[in-house]
Amino acid sequence: MLFDIRGRRKHVVRVVYAILALLMGASLFLVVGPVNIGGLVGSGGSSEASKVLDEQAEEAEARLSRDQDNPNLLLAVVRARVGAGNAETEINPQTGAPVVNADGRQDFEQAAGIWKVYLEETDEVNPSGALLMANTFFTLAEGGVSLEEIATNIEGAATAQRLAAEARPSTGFLTTLASYEYLVGDFKAGDAAGEKAKGKATAQEKKQIEEQITESRKRGKQWQNEKKRFAKAEKEQGKEALQNPFGGLGGSTGEGLGE
Repeated sequence: MLFDIRGRRKHVVRVVYAILALLMGASLFLVVGPVNIGGLVGSGGSSEASKVLDEQAEEAEARLSRDQDNPNLLLAVVRARVGAGNAETEINPQTGAPVVNADGRQDFEQAAGIWKVYLEETDEVNPSGALLMANTFFTLAEGGVSLEEIATNIEGAATAQRLAAEARPSTGFLTTLASYEYLVGDFKAGDAAGEKAKGKATAQEKKQIEEQITESRKRGKQWQNEKKRFAKAEKEQGKEALQNPFGGLGGSTGEGLGE
């Protein structure tokens, strides 16, 4: 499917994509459980890796079907599905952002659904699992096909990152949380997370964190402005005209969004 991003909308698309793509660079560093997430993201969608991880996910789901309220099994399915999705993910060489195919997106969406059940069943959220899902929700936001979907997944990323930061309030977790809070539009919460991050930083780290927080706040403001413009255009032209505001992350439009 081709998406119309001509004229002013083309400029807005590029700004929105750039804002979101910049934030991904700080978050894709996690190695979780038996699956090396960082290696899979850059694996080029290896069919062999995808097959193995799909089998792992199916095995985890089979165990879960016999004990549906078990939070450990729920988390195992989440990790397996995210791993399978990452095996279907490639990196855009121009932007450095992940490009997820339909199978990978389905895996991520299944992981998101199981994650919600996990949160209902667990008494203590696993911080590495929360960070994994923050990354996953953000990847779903990058490939969203509507403004509503993008906003929903950014909120999912922020919520998961809050849980991770509550359990493990490190400078890295808190700095990333500030970035997500700004994207959600909660600048007070973003500022608070940034102050906590600086409070835990060494003198050498503090300047760098301050720069990161300042830039993240700027991007958050920019994103809020772009959302308003999209909402106005959506009201005037209809949702169909604004599908996939990223302009086709997989390159379906032929446009160089990272230019």
